[in-house]
Amino acid sequence: MSSVRRRSIAKMADSVAARPSPEAEAPCITILLCTYNGQSFLSGQLASLERQSYPNWRLIVSDDHSTDATLAIVHRFAQRVPQAVEVREGPRQGPCVNFLGLAADPSIEGDYFAFCDQDDVWHRDKLSRALNWLRTVPQDVPAAYGARTRLISADGKPLGYSRRFSKPPSFANALVQSIAGANTMLFNRPTKRLFEQSGPLHVVSHDWWAYQLVSGSGGVFRYDPEPQLDYRQHADNRIGCNRGLRAQSKRLCMLLAGGFAAWNEINLAALQQFRHLLTDDARILLDSYELMRSGSLGARLKAFATSPLRRQNLLGNCALLTAVLLRKI
Repeated sequence: MSSVRRRSIAKMADSVAARPSPEAEAPCITILLCTYNGQSFLSGQLASLERQSYPNWRLIVSDDHSTDATLAIVHRFAQRVPQAVEVREGPRQGPCVNFLGLAADPSIEGDYFAFCDQDDVWHRDKLSRALNWLRTVPQDVPAAYGARTRLISADGKPLGYSRRFSKPPSFANALVQSIAGANTMLFNRPTKRLFEQSGPLHVVSHDWWAYQLVSGSGGVFRYDPEPQLDYRQHADNRIGCNRGLRAQSKRLCMLLAGGFAAWNEINLAALQQFRHLLTDDARILLDSYELMRSGSLGARLKAFATSPLRRQNLLGNCALLTAVLLRKI
């Protein structure tokens, strides 16, 4: 990764929200925002940060060499708000590497951490709602919170909601499916330490990696079915939402063409590299999944039938079985 250039452009606020016990200081949430030519929607996102009901946060912006007004917008925001804002030079290798670079940087401190996209709009209680759950988890246990999203068009009109998942999060699910966008995620210090140990490695997406890493290491992952942000759908979305028949058909075509297998190859290589971070049960599941991908037809079917590895719905599991049969997994 390229060297990081830090530039502080504001100072930490004195205002701090109170914890339930009056003598304790409120935990600080470090918001990790990655930007690249985001002038179209960035002001709206920053305004939603300013409106958060939980005010004890600081913002770190990693910019991938924007050539529009992105940095000027960040500067104006930093001058307006009492919270600390810091700007860094990004690695210029895309958003996944940029976000993981921040999450894996041991010099970035905080009590809790939140990924932040440049084009969303956070709901007022997004931070406080996630924090309320995270603070119920023991401080030495990796924990991450993710949520459903409300979808909006480029001009802010409602488009519906992302798919709602009902089955409990688990490593068995995380191996074959990502259920929450990184833009919804908050996580604690032990999870930050996991990111630091694994580093800004090559994975399919930082949200999927977070789900796999936390659930596989014996941590706790919370999926909130109540949307906590507006997820903007526009032409420049790197991924976008996979809701709807058209999106599902596109995913099925990708599976049959071997795209899902290519994704798995990347993620499994990362998990094998850092299998020492996983629990014994998670390593057994990982090996079972490898057999499901590479064994004989009989071995693959047996592994599928006896393994708890499953997606969140029937259609997804039918697609998963098809991938196993065709060796497209």
